[in-house]
Amino acid sequence: MHTQILQIQNFDSKISRKSLVSLTSLFVIFVCISILGIDAWRSWSARAIQLREAEIATANMSKAIAQHADDTIKSAEITISGIVERVERDGVNKRSLERLHLVFQSRVEELPQIKGLFVFDKNGNWLVTSLSNPPLNLNNSDRGYFIYHRDNHNDSTYIGDPIQSRSSGSWVITVSRRINNPDGSFAGVVLATLDINYFNRFYDSFNIGENGAIVLVLNRGIMLTRRPVLADSIGKNMLTTTVFKESSVNPKGTFVVKSAQDGVVRLNGFQRLSKYPLFVSVALSKDEVLKEWLNDTYLHLVTVAMLISVLAAFGYYVVKQMKLRLSAEVEMLRSQAALQALNQTLERLSLQDGLTELANRRNFDITLEEEFSRAIRNSTSLALVMIDVDHFKQYNDLYGHAQGDVCLKKISAAIKSCQSRAGDLAARYGGEELAVILPTTDIDGAVAVAEKFRLAIKNLGLLHSGNEAGIVTVSAGVQAMIPIKDLNSPSELIRAADQALYAAKHSGRDQVCAATRPT
Repeated sequence: MHTQILQIQNFDSKISRKSLVSLTSLFVIFVCISILGIDAWRSWSARAIQLREAEIATANMSKAIAQHADDTIKSAEITISGIVERVERDGVNKRSLERLHLVFQSRVEELPQIKGLFVFDKNGNWLVTSLSNPPLNLNNSDRGYFIYHRDNHNDSTYIGDPIQSRSSGSWVITVSRRINNPDGSFAGVVLATLDINYFNRFYDSFNIGENGAIVLVLNRGIMLTRRPVLADSIGKNMLTTTVFKESSVNPKGTFVVKSAQDGVVRLNGFQRLSKYPLFVSVALSKDEVLKEWLNDTYLHLVTVAMLISVLAAFGYYVVKQMKLRLSAEVEMLRSQAALQALNQTLERLSLQDGLTELANRRNFDITLEEEFSRAIRNSTSLALVMIDVDHFKQYNDLYGHAQGDVCLKKISAAIKSCQSRAGDLAARYGGEELAVILPTTDIDGAVAVAEKFRLAIKNLGLLHSGNEAGIVTVSAGVQAMIPIKDLNSPSELIRAADQALYAAKHSGRDQVCAATRPT
């Protein structure tokens, strides 16, 4: 009877061990499949994100290029509108034409996008031009823009097809207006020619890869220019292309299409100009967009394959050696270390401004409270400098918010380069306003430091035509105090420095003002 009980116990033990081995094997297989599935999902998600980011990039580039074209043509339109008004008022006598010639030369020097300025009479003869030595006896009555104005009585600006200039031989875009006699009859044409290379140089600043393309096209389907320039780019008919059809329906958008010309699949973003009958399109090669993702996927595939192989071998070893607990403990320690590293990274990022790499507002508030408490305990002076960029809204309006971000980065770098003490803290307080906490610093020392900041930023020489100085300048307000417990608060220091900043702005900007000075 006892023997039978032992046999039953041994049988049960064998069944238990077999079950444990089977469960462990199934667990290892399940984990391997899960890792493979998760990595496949991660890779596919990363691909979708990469494509979405490329779509956003093409849309943003299209918007920026459309704005550039709008601004470029607008400057030409304003110029020729003034010329039309002047010609219709003063006539085309010799003295008027001589004055116009001088004005033309000045405008061409001021506006690099304008290749030349011209006035033609009703027969197409050249009356005056911006050229120093214009050719003689030329006639432009055969040009499309001239025929358009001669046959149409509206006074609107006309953007013509790209042509080769008879004076320089280079390709240009024409922007023209009709001149009327007092009775409304046709009296001639004022023309501004835009250098196509001016657009191409701007397009060269965008990274579109080896197989990308940027095009500027009239709404009637004529390509004005392309990057990279091909033999048939300028003046090419775009009426049958997908991008023309899409832009005819929507003012902006993105789509994916395979090129009939070279077979390259591209992500296209297009944008119509807000003021003129043109649109721009930016196309990125889908293969180039996904190249980095593909390399990363291959790397992950190899890594996952190696991981699964190792895990399978390790699982077999665990089944035989029954060391699953040790393995779990090792993995737990690794996860804890990774989590700790991640938490440290998140903590650091939570205290730093992403744009300027200065301390952010949260870091500023924490540090000010700490330094204020320390100043109370030690009865030492605590100073605060508030800095604001002069006419920064006008800067953004003139040069765009992207350039405004670059400006703030350079200003922040200049402030950091002036800091010499580890205890000082420079922070982005909000928008274009910066703040610097100066522990153990009196009002005179803080004013000296603020003046150092002001001069460092001014010496950057950043162009700002909307500012009185012609360059980017800042104003600063300074306050320092020896705080007393239960009597003073950090908000008093901020308020006083901010009032001093307002005084600096009110007094003409580009200066440092102190709230109080010791007597």
